[in-house]
Amino acid sequence: MMKHICVFCGSNHGTRSAYKAAAQALGQALVGRGLGLVYGGGNVGLMGTIADTVVAAGGKAIGVIPQTLVEKELAHKGLSQLHIVSSMHERKAMMADLSDGFIALPGGFGTFEEFCEVLTWAQLGFHQKPCGLLNVEGYYDPLLAMFDRATEEQFVRPPHRSLVLEAQDPDRLLDKLATYEPITVQKWIDREET
Repeated sequence: MMKHICVFCGSNHGTRSAYKAAAQALGQALVGRGLGLVYGGGNVGLMGTIADTVVAAGGKAIGVIPQTLVEKELAHKGLSQLHIVSSMHERKAMMADLSDGFIALPGGFGTFEEFCEVLTWAQLGFHQKPCGLLNVEGYYDPLLAMFDRATEEQFVRPPHRSLVLEAQDPDRLLDKLATYEPITVQKWIDREET
């Protein structure tokens, strides 16, 4: 049973108002389902928007942020919990450990990297948690096309391509996460060996 969803997203709002609206809608959907938010702990961009939405609706918001970003005054001060860690690697590992599923809203390199890392961990069998893209106004269409191309070119196996869940609506994506059936993956290595 899912209790907390990790959301990766931009530290900016992007050019379209739909991105901020999607962060708000996802935050409201999480609270409406009794799910807590785990995220990068920031107070800016879509990160700040989703956290503000969850907190304002009475939900649980857990942030994980490196000390260097706290020193730049980017930490959200109104969260249920804020974990301050020493590195980006420690941040990502703690966010993954605290979460029962993962969603990427629009974002940049950091969002892509965080999502692809937890997706790779699922591919390697380190976890069996669902990984989904909230594809706001087709933002992730090029990435999904790249995943399809990698599958066609036999760099990604078809069962592994199915690890990527996608929807344009927060409730639909949360439904997909809730009904996700993990594939059986033979582990090559354990996460501690990476």
